[in-house]
Amino acid sequence: MPVAGLPSPAIQANKDGSVTVNYVPTQNGVHELNLSYNETPVEGTAFRVTVDSSDGRFVSAYGPGLVQGICGERLHFFVAKGGPSQDLDITVDGPTKTEVVKKEEKPGLLTVEYVPLGAGEYKISIKAKGKHIQGSPFSAKISGEGRKKSQLTVSTPGEYVLGGQDVDLTGMVAWMKTPLSTIEQCLLKKMPNGKLAIAAFQPKKKGVYSVDVTQDGMKFPGTPFQIQVGDSELSSSAKVKATGALKEGTAGKWNDIIVDISGAGYGTLGISMEGSHRPDLTCKQADILTRKNEYLLQYRPPEPGIYLLNIQFANDHITGSPYMVNVGGKPSGNVRETVTQEIQAPKVVQPGQKCQLILRIPGATALDMEATLSSPSGVSDVCEIRDEPDNAYDIRFTPTEKGLNVVSVKQKGIHIAGSPLQYSVGATPAGGSHKVEFGGSGAERGAVGVKNEFNIYIREAGSGTLSVTIEGPSKADIQLTDTNTGFITVSYVVQRDGEYVIGVKFNDQHVPKSPCKVQVDPECEEAKKVSIHGLRDRGLDVEKPATFTVNFNGVQGVLKGHVTTPSGSVDSLFIQEIDNELNSCRFLPKENGVYYVNLKFNDAHIPGSPFPMLIGKLGADPAHVAAKGPGLEAGQVGAPSRFLVTTMNAGAGTLGVIVEGPSKVAVACTEADEGYEFTYTPSAPGEYFVNVKYCNVGVAGSPFKVIVTGSGRGSDIRESSGLYVETVEKKPGGSKSRVFHGDASKVHVQGAGLKKGNLGRPGTFNIDLKEAGQGLLAVAMISPNGLPVKDLTYKKQKGTAYTVSYLGEEKGDHYLHIRWGINDVPGSPFIVTVQ
Repeated sequence: MPVAGLPSPAIQANKDGSVTVNYVPTQNGVHELNLSYNETPVEGTAFRVTVDSSDGRFVSAYGPGLVQGICGERLHFFVAKGGPSQDLDITVDGPTKTEVVKKEEKPGLLTVEYVPLGAGEYKISIKAKGKHIQGSPFSAKISGEGRKKSQLTVSTPGEYVLGGQDVDLTGMVAWMKTPLSTIEQCLLKKMPNGKLAIAAFQPKKKGVYSVDVTQDGMKFPGTPFQIQVGDSELSSSAKVKATGALKEGTAGKWNDIIVDISGAGYGTLGISMEGSHRPDLTCKQADILTRKNEYLLQYRPPEPGIYLLNIQFANDHITGSPYMVNVGGKPSGNVRETVTQEIQAPKVVQPGQKCQLILRIPGATALDMEATLSSPSGVSDVCEIRDEPDNAYDIRFTPTEKGLNVVSVKQKGIHIAGSPLQYSVGATPAGGSHKVEFGGSGAERGAVGVKNEFNIYIREAGSGTLSVTIEGPSKADIQLTDTNTGFITVSYVVQRDGEYVIGVKFNDQHVPKSPCKVQVDPECEEAKKVSIHGLRDRGLDVEKPATFTVNFNGVQGVLKGHVTTPSGSVDSLFIQEIDNELNSCRFLPKENGVYYVNLKFNDAHIPGSPFPMLIGKLGADPAHVAAKGPGLEAGQVGAPSRFLVTTMNAGAGTLGVIVEGPSKVAVACTEADEGYEFTYTPSAPGEYFVNVKYCNVGVAGSPFKVIVTGSGRGSDIRESSGLYVETVEKKPGGSKSRVFHGDASKVHVQGAGLKKGNLGRPGTFNIDLKEAGQGLLAVAMISPNGLPVKDLTYKKQKGTAYTVSYLGEEKGDHYLHIRWGINDVPGSPFIVTVQ
């Protein structure tokens, strides 16, 4: 590494928007070049360059082709030299013979290209006058063709708690000043205990980091937060240790790796694995009490072969990463079947024109179904629904306005998969694979020997090629039926039970939620005879047990079950035998929303499973939520992108915005008259997808594809940044609500009157709200008889200081309650003894 006292690089402007950086190394080794613009680090730096000398002239090598790549693709790296090219000998040795092409496009800079034809580890030798340069031979890990990639991010090690109580992220913005005096926006999150935290704190320099948090333009209590970063807090990927199945694994089984981040400081853990087949990945804390700094990483490749495993900490590869994993074991024997269909662009629909949608929903009845059409102005009309043969439903409506209309389809009051649906009127749909929706029972579960069906909504995607692939233990007989209304119905039949993977592509790109895994149950006639009784699908309350019974009706077997919560987690279902063939089932719901009760008999779903149950009141409807604005179409690196989510007439609920793309972004939200305005700032160019969800249901048109231009280097993995806020109900003609954000823990109360008082004489104490933010101050005092005291007043003295006086007219203990906002101040309720 360069040391203090060495000459700085020379920077020269080229008058074309670019700059030239010149640096003359004076010592061998790995050099790092850090670039910043207006005191802000340039994305993609630092550059790592290996430098060596030959006859007093330096030779350096750098570039992605020295580290990793994909077989069949052209890879490159660069060699900067001070001598003639004839003195350099460059070879690439690996599993296959590889030709090396050298080009000297600029004096002193050699571009080297090679194409590896097989997966494996390649040794790249760079010699100057017969001697290896520093770092040579380099090791490049090459993955197989047709790579399929899985990835996950563990954010827990990068979370830094700031404080607060039951915080609301609406209107909250945070800026961090680093030890280098650069200022950058922070991504905030609300912790499970209600406290405010930085979602991804990854300090790269020692010193003091100052975090300034504001909410609705006001200072957040406790700001600015000072974070002292020393050696133990500094993000250091070199201190992360990984042990276990890093070089060899077994197909079809979970392979374990322990990742120890002890002493590595703060940072998020990023993991990706790629190969000829998409592997399964999981990662969790090894033991939250005894091994809280260790994480258990598990991967399960479906087939043998060469896989590439990347482990990063704070966006840097740990020592040894990427790992070339040789996966052995027996082939799964899975069979893949693919069918394709050409899709024509839909005809433009004009206002007043009759329209229809036809889709299949097995197991539903016409009485279960309802559909509405919402116009761009917010007017809703009920659609006509006709019951057709083969579980088909014909939904008819007549739009009256141009623009993006929304069709919501519900079964038993719950949106079906993909609903609400975007429906363009008066213009050609924007198109793209991200506009394809698919879902249905056949995309969630299946059964052997019967037709399993799901629907694909393709209307808004434009023209192109639709392909459906199903891979699993047996060949799938797939049929696509075009209803010519915007829906494609998919039915498939398989002959063996097990896990199947369904992939849906449009123009050779996976659509949202693809690929998905489906568990196909074995054929079980006994399961069809089991019946369920007393299950209420609505009218149930949170924190009150939901119970029902299951009758075996004369068959023998084992009953198993679980519950999927509205937030997507899995809860236990308590099953107890109360008679020879009768079982009682019970679970305790802890949140509002739709629960799904999964019941299996001898490993096969009983008829109707999973059963939806609406817990509490679903006062919010995603069909009335819309997102619009330039930030959903295009953006610029380093510039804030904005868009508005309108929630008028949608009720109150949880609004979530998740931005996925080449870089992490800081998402911020402010309340507006119509809803909520969001901003995010990308730091690398490329394709971003903005997902907008209301009560865990995607709004119409989501995800939105955003093309970001500019310069910068993106992450090796697909980054995800999200923000969730609790909305308030919006009505036409209303204005945004005034929300106060205070911290009761920062309220100071003192004075003799807090402990004791004298009968018939006023007692006093003081309250100071200097650091407590904004809120409503409430003071109440209860006498021993259970009634409020007769005389209780408080007056503002100066600034944020108040004096409270009370008159006790009864001997005994009085209870004094002091609240700031909705929370008690420290020590409240106080016990005041009046004598």
